[in-house]
Amino acid sequence: MKKIIIAIDGYSACGKSTTAKVCAEKLGYIYIDTGAMYRATTLYFKNHLIDLTNPKAVAKGLENIQISFHKNHKTGTIETHLNGLNVEDEIRKMDISNRVSEVSSLAAVRRQMVALQQKMGKKKGIVMDGRDIGTVVYPKAELKIFMHADEYVRATRRQQELLAKKQVVDLDDIIANLKKRDFLDSNRAEGPLKKAEDAYMLDTTYMMLDEQVEYVVNLATSKILDSMKIEAEMADLDRLSI
Repeated sequence: MKKIIIAIDGYSACGKSTTAKVCAEKLGYIYIDTGAMYRATTLYFKNHLIDLTNPKAVAKGLENIQISFHKNHKTGTIETHLNGLNVEDEIRKMDISNRVSEVSSLAAVRRQMVALQQKMGKKKGIVMDGRDIGTVVYPKAELKIFMHADEYVRATRRQQELLAKKQVVDLDDIIANLKKRDFLDSNRAEGPLKKAEDAYMLDTTYMMLDEQVEYVVNLATSKILDSMKIEAEMADLDRLSI
């Protein structure tokens, strides 16, 4: 069956990553968490005391970063590796959340990550979530989704995620972090967070995970069938012209 690219953009804690992962599983696609890539870069910069105002230091740091994704066969989850080390738990901590928007706004960082993301999707058959997938990384993606949700609901979801990782964070601190990230992500010069003109808007405030997944998978199936139909029609035209 023909494969497509599914781009899911939106605000933090809207359910992008979870929905994207499950959709990828159902469609037999590869899931790519671009947010984890920026978080891993942020972790490297933090640990190596990279001065974000020094372009040469940033460029040198980027030369030493290798990011890959590996499936944990015991849990079935996809984990982020930075230079060969599993950093999945570290990159989800609040100190990284508080720094990631600043790092991801750097032009050099975005250029390197976007190039890597585009390379990952050359054969299609991917579900990729982030902030600028449908606008910058894959502006010609066959299916684009833009997710959003009520701020309080998003903060509550993020708090539950952190608690599951045994991290206790005050709800007000999480709300402040989300507001800060929303502002920085939406107003940066490179790849700002915004809805692509042809993206489907999905408000997840009152939706369960299975409802979100069903919505995206149904749209994807429709897009795949439409694409196959167009290809078949083009093939018929080619045969008639011979």
